[in-house]
Amino acid sequence: MATHLREKRVAKERHKIDKHGLPPGIELVDGDSLREWTLDIRVLDNNPLYKDQSYRLKFLFPESYPIEPPEVTFDEQPNRPIPMHPHIYSNGIICLDLLGSQGWSPVQSAESVCMSIQSMLTSNTKNERPPGDAEFVRGNRQRPRDIEFLYHDNTV
Repeated sequence: MATHLREKRVAKERHKIDKHGLPPGIELVDGDSLREWTLDIRVLDNNPLYKDQSYRLKFLFPESYPIEPPEVTFDEQPNRPIPMHPHIYSNGIICLDLLGSQGWSPVQSAESVCMSIQSMLTSNTKNERPPGDAEFVRGNRQRPRDIEFLYHDNTV
């Protein structure tokens, strides 16, 4: 039953994208699967940290999507680095309440998640990784959606 819900919802989101497109700075690279999508995002303002950069996002839709959030990570490619940001680990894991069970709502979509990440990057002024990045990346074995982040700084 849950898989059917995911397939119906992801197909609906894909149909909307095909019909209306995506907001500026967001591009669907691969949306053929009902389980996994790849999107590129760009920061559209003149933020010097991200000027002329595109970033690759990988979405994994769980069987219970949209009741549960998608698993979203930055996917490093030769011309798509993982952005420097105090809420983005060097392995691509994103610390964003929207992607956790507490901040997620089924009214959200892949498009709204991309817009939130785009906004998060746009407002950032710190060219740094989260505190403890190296230890986290070395020691973490959990899937991003299973990590319970402590949200302590909402200014970036």
